[in-house]
Amino acid sequence: MIPASVGIGQVARHPSMDILEPLRMTAPRFDLLGIGNAIVDVIALTDDTFLSRHDMHKGSMALIDAEQAASLYAALPRGTEVSGGSAANTCAVAASMGIKVAFLGKVADDALGEAFRRDITETGVHFPTPGLQGGAPTARCLIAVTPDGQRTMNTYLGACVTFSAEDVDTSLVADSAITYLEGYLFDPPAAQAAFRKATTAAHEAGRKVALSLSDAFCVHRHRDDFLALLPNVDILFANETEITALYERNTFEEAAELARLDVALAALTRSEAGSVILHGSDTIQIPAVSTKVLDTTGAGDAYAAGFLASFAQGQDLKNCGLQGSRAAAEIIAQIGPRPLSR
Repeated sequence: MIPASVGIGQVARHPSMDILEPLRMTAPRFDLLGIGNAIVDVIALTDDTFLSRHDMHKGSMALIDAEQAASLYAALPRGTEVSGGSAANTCAVAASMGIKVAFLGKVADDALGEAFRRDITETGVHFPTPGLQGGAPTARCLIAVTPDGQRTMNTYLGACVTFSAEDVDTSLVADSAITYLEGYLFDPPAAQAAFRKATTAAHEAGRKVALSLSDAFCVHRHRDDFLALLPNVDILFANETEITALYERNTFEEAAELARLDVALAALTRSEAGSVILHGSDTIQIPAVSTKVLDTTGAGDAYAAGFLASFAQGQDLKNCGLQGSRAAAEIIAQIGPRPLSR
């Protein structure tokens, strides 16, 4: 454990365990375990006028209540409905790359919950979390995709907010090489307790923990708590706006240097400028893969999937980043955040 006296931005957080060392103890059953929101995505093609009419900020994610969800669902053009959620998308893409994947997230015991369970299981992901009975319905995310490929999300969390430490199977965490935590799940206090339980179980088993900051608005809501969580994070995923929000810096370069000191490994994405991987004093620049952009939904999720799948297979960091870029390019060239072929 890192001493409590070590402050943010002072020293690398894991001096006793290099992130690139082989995984400790027994071989894991799963290469990757995702923990996050279990959501059904409704993806519809719209235009900027639609966003303005409904007071949406392009490229953002807003939390809405059940009444707002019903109203917006009725207003959206006819779209595609598919199981989603950030970490769940990462798990689905990673499983398509041939690694062994599991996922923990809360759905209701309802039709949408059963659809989510069926969809994620068909991708090859192990999903053991039981459905919530007699409570809120399964979550849904209403996604408006504009002609420039940008996605604007409005999310009703429903059953997701009931995910708690009781839903964290510590034996499953201990049996997974990497536990990947989704920042979007961090809103409810019960989920924050679940994160702490999962990180403790992972490190006690000699496994690794990855965290995605998910969204700049999410970072603004929980900046102090995210910073407090970093001592327990081995791999950090963030885009440019998220990492500058976390460290309250005006430039990417300033924020990246602080991230370098706070986590053993950071993979920071910059859209068409590619990504930057930071490990100790090493800086690895990864180019973006050129492609036609149809829908940016799930680009960051796919990048994390490609990176983590390669990392779990013992590839070097440059190849991890390149695989992340390739996975992201494939996803943004289609509508929807998961591989179209299974």
